[in-house]
Amino acid sequence: MKAIVIREFGNPNVLNLEDVAQPTPEAGEIVIKVRAATVNQTLDVALRAGTYARRPPLPHVPGSDAAGEVTAVAPDVKTLKAGDRVVCHPIVGRQPSGAPRLLGVDTWGTYAEFVKVPASTVQIVPDKLDFITAAVVGRHGPLAFTQLRDRAQVKPGEWVLVMGAAGGLGSALVQAGKYLGARVIAAAGSDARVKAALELGADEGINYRNKDLTAEARRITGGAGVNVVADNIGDPATFPKALASLGFQGRLVTAGGHGGGNVPLDVKYLYLNVITIFGNPIDTPDNFRLALQVAAEGKLKVLIDKVLPLGEARVAHEIVEQRAGIGKVVLTP
Repeated sequence: MKAIVIREFGNPNVLNLEDVAQPTPEAGEIVIKVRAATVNQTLDVALRAGTYARRPPLPHVPGSDAAGEVTAVAPDVKTLKAGDRVVCHPIVGRQPSGAPRLLGVDTWGTYAEFVKVPASTVQIVPDKLDFITAAVVGRHGPLAFTQLRDRAQVKPGEWVLVMGAAGGLGSALVQAGKYLGARVIAAAGSDARVKAALELGADEGINYRNKDLTAEARRITGGAGVNVVADNIGDPATFPKALASLGFQGRLVTAGGHGGGNVPLDVKYLYLNVITIFGNPIDTPDNFRLALQVAAEGKLKVLIDKVLPLGEARVAHEIVEQRAGIGKVVLTP
């Protein structure tokens, strides 16, 4: 089969289209014919560059999610069959320490015509969803609901501030917040990105590059501050402003550090206002199913920037690395 293989870490030129052996399912596994795989800033781009927290052994096939059709199942798999339309989850097991094993990091990934994954880590794609939509929803929808519903326990009527609101996870958080009955403030780094998030249902928008984020959030909420902040950027310039936007007993959820990850933290503000910070990114099969269901209902839409063939993985990485577009870049093997 054709796959994108990296034999050294570096710039997008290390991504090479090669012929490799097609995978065979072992106990508990299935093989998926990949129809769509999204390109992600951390698990794909940073991993390829060698700047991710872990470096897989080389040669390696990246790619942390996919939607497609089941082509083979191990004899002990009874829940799926060839022809089923499925989407797979980035978490494919656990390390001895309990930390997650990640698709495309700890195993060969989805930048390939076929990929094998544990049968227990996939969900059936609803008939109303195409593969590209399913891949994007499967990548970001479960975590959006986990962060807001399970970690922050958002209640109807509460104010939620979403940072990076036009990104893959950010746009899912905007819509998950609305689905849960919250009032959502979409914060992004350009007017175009704010507009995109407003079109997805956000109640208010803030361009944090040309307005004071904290002052605007306080103004919108009548001075009380927001109840929840979803900050999956970790930018040292914007994180303190986002934290200061929280009102008394506010909650901040985070599962990303595209902006660097090392941020100033006002500990006094934290304890005087009884702020809680959640850093647990491990979502559940229940939220995986919920995200797909909500998408099938038309209440969770995806932003797509580019759809490219597998052979243009280098171009895809360049676009994502430059943060030039709005929405996801998707490869279609």
